[in-house]
Amino acid sequence: MTAPPPNLVIVLSGLLVILIVASGVGYGLQRKLSPDGTNAVIENLNDRIRAWWVMVVLMGLALIGGKTGVTLLFAFCSFAALREFITLINTRRADHWALAAAFFIVLPVQYYLIWIDWYGLYSIFIPVYAFLLMPIVAALRGDTDRFLVRIAEVQWALMICVFCVSHVPALLSLDIADYHGRNVLLIAFLVIVVQASDVLQYVWGKLLGRTKIAPKLSPSKTVEGFVGGALSAMAVGAGLSWITPFTPLQAALLSFVIVLMGFFGGLVMSAIKRDRGVKDWGHLIAGHGGFIDRLDSVIFSAPIFFHLVRYGWSAT
Repeated sequence: MTAPPPNLVIVLSGLLVILIVASGVGYGLQRKLSPDGTNAVIENLNDRIRAWWVMVVLMGLALIGGKTGVTLLFAFCSFAALREFITLINTRRADHWALAAAFFIVLPVQYYLIWIDWYGLYSIFIPVYAFLLMPIVAALRGDTDRFLVRIAEVQWALMICVFCVSHVPALLSLDIADYHGRNVLLIAFLVIVVQASDVLQYVWGKLLGRTKIAPKLSPSKTVEGFVGGALSAMAVGAGLSWITPFTPLQAALLSFVIVLMGFFGGLVMSAIKRDRGVKDWGHLIAGHGGFIDRLDSVIFSAPIFFHLVRYGWSAT
């Protein structure tokens, strides 16, 4: 295993310092405002901080592990997200073979193609081959009840949970001049901007939020929160330009695209949850819900970010 880029160590060290400070603040607030554990806001905050510790450590280990570590981590995330998605959709006994193919053939093949850098195939494997395979397998079982709805939902699950998410490790395959061996920092850039945007939109929304953007989908999202969070995340992205092949202006503009797509991704995922009548996709991550609740912004931003970087900076 090759040594991680020095800049990655600096970034991870900075994140650890932020988590230590956040943990101290959370502990102080609990001692002062919720000594008996009855303040729901403080308890949720500390649950989120503890979950962030786990997520940052796992992400850090994966990034240090290079291509294999990152590919395995996001393959696991896709598997967990796909499982969450499937539990909320309409499936019947006749769909079992199609679902088994999705979990144990399509998903591992997609990530294997990512791992071997076969862009020509991993970019079309799910949208073309899996798109055609799923209805064929299901149709052979002979159950036509709600067939179109069932197949469309499985195909959507694959696109959302596997195809889109797999574009995060795909960033490692880009051939960028004078940037060899540092592509892992692109993943760090993407994830930090996405998560910073989510946190900062929440903070600005709590401080200044008045005008709701989509009250039926996500009542907590406001125009003020989005604008404040987007501008703040763009500043974060510009400040991280030193770990990327981008200029500060390019990093800020790419950050805006990431924020915008992440915001729309959150709305789409919220619409699906409202349709299914649930608040969260799952309960595996304390204070955060399920895997899709943490990945919803990445799901929509990762493919766009990947292709913008590929066409703008990569030689392949």
